[in-house]
Amino acid sequence: MIGILALQGAFAEHEKILQSLGQRTVLVKAPSQLEAIDGLVIPGGESTAISLLIDKYCLKEPLKKFIDNHPVLATCAGLILLAKEVKDGQACLPVLDISVRRNAFGRQVDSFEENLDIPLLGEKPFPAVFIRAPWIEKAGKEVEVLATFGQFPGKLAEEKIVAVKQGRIIALAFHPELTKDYRIHSVFLDMIKTKDTNRSPLDSRN
Repeated sequence: MIGILALQGAFAEHEKILQSLGQRTVLVKAPSQLEAIDGLVIPGGESTAISLLIDKYCLKEPLKKFIDNHPVLATCAGLILLAKEVKDGQACLPVLDISVRRNAFGRQVDSFEENLDIPLLGEKPFPAVFIRAPWIEKAGKEVEVLATFGQFPGKLAEEKIVAVKQGRIIALAFHPELTKDYRIHSVFLDMIKTKDTNRSPLDSRN
């Protein structure tokens, strides 16, 4: 059973993808629901609103405990919620050794899609959707950088980290649930099946 934190944001889109991959899902809104799941998706949305609702529903400590022992896929706002340092905000569930900047790529009108090279997924680029997206300014020694983006005229002068993996956590600055490419969700599911955090879950399929 896969849980999707469903306090605010794009949880329905994640649910649709996971169900299309044959998974049973539960929309998590209460601490007791964490006991029945094997992995958790923390979706994009409004990170401040989600943080306030986590406090309101007494989910902070149960979520920290769950994340310590289970695979997690965190996207956009989910990445911000897990960061140990939030440059222009307050850390909520500081388990991921990164420093992140909220809305770093701009406002809603600055949303864009870009093909990213993500070696974890194979040779085919991934169509990443960025909406009011953060970027990662610094990653700790135990954090594996999965993808960077930048170095093009009129935008960024240097590469910015947009996807990382730390232990059982995959965290992305973009929205994989808004594409028809399900490879990231498949990798997350394979992490749950293999319970192996030290190699690419794709290795078990190749």
